[in-house]
Amino acid sequence: MLSKVEQTTIISTEDLSFYYGRTPVFSRVSFSMQPGDFAAVIGANGTGKSTLVKLLLGQLKPATGRIHIFGQEQRQFHEWWRVGYLPQGHILTAQSFPATALELVQTGLYPQIGFMRFARRQHREQVRQALEMVGMEQIAGKLVGQLSGGQQQRVMLARVLVARPQLMILDEPATGIDERSAASLYSLLSELNKERKLTILMITHDVARVQSYLSRVFCLESGSLIELSHSQLVDELGHRHKHPVNPECVCCDPMEA
Repeated sequence: MLSKVEQTTIISTEDLSFYYGRTPVFSRVSFSMQPGDFAAVIGANGTGKSTLVKLLLGQLKPATGRIHIFGQEQRQFHEWWRVGYLPQGHILTAQSFPATALELVQTGLYPQIGFMRFARRQHREQVRQALEMVGMEQIAGKLVGQLSGGQQQRVMLARVLVARPQLMILDEPATGIDERSAASLYSLLSELNKERKLTILMITHDVARVQSYLSRVFCLESGSLIELSHSQLVDELGHRHKHPVNPECVCCDPMEA
């Protein structure tokens, strides 16, 4: 029987290690997230941030360690609709995706309604609500390729939200969009976290801009992961402070932010 802590834990990893061939990426990574957390994983390029996400999603298998999702062993977890994933973005064109914003968001419901099946009234309402949630209901009929990068990212976010996940994992969500759109996106994520109690785990280099929204910050560097306190994060941002576990840490190198 699960303990009360295990029942309320959204994600937990224990002694997680991963190798590409014989090359170690990280080892003994242990952390957990509780309902309502808005957390970021930061670190320099090549430290394994995206690899960690792929492990959490079951796209890669760890060399050692265990992963629990909503209190269940990942290998036994089947309710993936509870987990929304927004990968690193790329700009869609009319040629690469000749469909409307509404049609794109509706693809997020395919696991529920089936591929190439007609959406029912409740499904269409879910799509409308998801677009409204991200402020894009007015452009539902526009081709995705005609939208700006920031608008496309919001529509992609609506595609994740339409399935009503309880956990959202985002990998560099501001990649490819301008500063104003990025700020608007972070504000929206904060609103979803606070008002809808959506638990969010985000990979980002943009910690200086997003830090005010975060409840927790993890730093992945030199093969290990630690959680930074508020004072450590301030030191990282202001003085490139080196935390004691990894003396060569460049988690918050201003050149990476």
